[in-house]
Order: sequence, then structure tokens, then C-alpha cells
Amino acid sequence: MRIFAITNQKGGVGKTTTTVNLAASLHSIKRRVLMIDLDPQGNATMGSGVDKNDLQQSVYDVLTGYCDVKAAIVSTEQAGYDVLPANGDLTAAEVELLTLDNKEFRLRDALKQVAEDYDYIIIDCPPSLSMLTVNGLVAADSVIIPMQCEYYALEGLSALMNTITGITQGPNPGLKIEGLLRTMYDPRNSLTRDVSSQLIQHFGDRVYDTVIPRNVRLAEAPSFGLPALVYDKRSRGAMSYLALAGEVLRKSQKAARAS
Repeated sequence: MRIFAITNQKGGVGKTTTTVNLAASLHSIKRRVLMIDLDPQGNATMGSGVDKNDLQQSVYDVLTGYCDVKAAIVSTEQAGYDVLPANGDLTAAEVELLTLDNKEFRLRDALKQVAEDYDYIIIDCPPSLSMLTVNGLVAADSVIIPMQCEYYALEGLSALMNTITGITQGPNPGLKIEGLLRTMYDPRNSLTRDVSSQLIQHFGDRVYDTVIPRNVRLAEAPSFGLPALVYDKRSRGAMSYLALAGEVLRKSQKAARAS
């Protein structure tokens, strides 16, 4: 089983879109997938077809110890993968976690119960360095960083690198950067091309070959509570995330052979 945290401290870079569509793409190639929403906005929950306003239990209850993880997981009919959902209750968890023992390890410890049930667990982290994000990074094997190729993106990236370094020097020494994903990509824009080449120069093969284009169907899909792959599987956005899932899979297999 591999656990990926999808994170970037800059908002609006396609983090939730990536979480939902990578989960759907991995499910479509017959992998058992759990998607975890760690963002109090609950957008990944809603985008997977789960009503955040109608939850009996959520990731909040798991983190604070009110229920175990199996009780809070929801199966999604149309999206196909399982969801550990979130809603506004999660805002309270921020404060509550600070008073609890092993506060950075709550998610990691909870997931031990379902380690045998999934091939991939994908965590949507909030766009801030909070105790929720720390829980996501401590639980993860590696990090996927979605980013737009724009001027301020590189600035935000250095802050994120510092965060990841802090986690590797403390609670999760094994945490790695799985890959950087270029989102909302427009090859006609010279700044996009410049930033893209800087990323490749700095991170080499950790930059995914797949790029995610700006795509209307990708933007529309969440309002229908569906991943793009279910909403319009022939759209450029859906095809790009399928290509990304293929890359993720090949990388995982290569790493497994190496170990």
C-alpha cells in the first residue's frame, strides 16, 4: 500500500482536483483506493459525490478518537473509490488536536486498521501548514505537489520544501517527494514554459511528464459531484489524469522492484 499526500501551501493550484481525479483514475485501472479529505471545506468530499452536510461520522471523529476509521469510511457509487469525508467540523479538530497525545500521529495510527484494504490512499491536505496538514504528511509515504507554472508558484514551493524538511527531520523521516505535477498548463504562455523548465532543471525526473491542461470539463465536474473521468471520460482533463495514474503506477512498480 502507498499513501500519497497531495499538498501545496498555495491555494487554487488544482490540489483537490488532482486528489479526486487521481483517485478515480487509479480506481479505473482496478486499484483499491481510499481518498481522505483533510480540508474543512470538504470540496474533495463533495467532488466525489458525498454530501458533506449529511455525514454521520467524518475524518474529524477519527482524528479526535470518537470513532474508528472503518466506521467513518463511505463507499461512493459513481466515483467508485472509498472516501473518508470531511466537513466544517474539521475546523474544531485543529484546536482539539493540540490538546491530544500523539497529535501529529493521529491519522497515521488510525490508518493501520485499513492498511490491508487498499492499494493506494490519497490525502487532500488543506492549503495551509496546520495540524491537519502535519497529520497528512506524517501519515504519508510521499508527497505529490500540484503547481501552476506562474511567477509566485516557485516562492510558495520553497516554503513547502521547508515544511517537508521539517517533517523528515522529525515525525516522518521516510517522507519523500513523489513528484511535481504541472496543472492548469498552457504551453502558449512563455512564463508557463519558463517556470516549467526551471522546475525540470531543479527537480529533474521528479517532475511528472504528464501535464494537466486548463479544461472546462475538469472545472465543471465538481459541481455535479463527479470526478472528470465519470463526468466526461473523453475530455482532455480526464485523459491527462489517466496518464498521471499510469505514471504513478510505473513509479510505484519501479520503487517496489528496487526495494
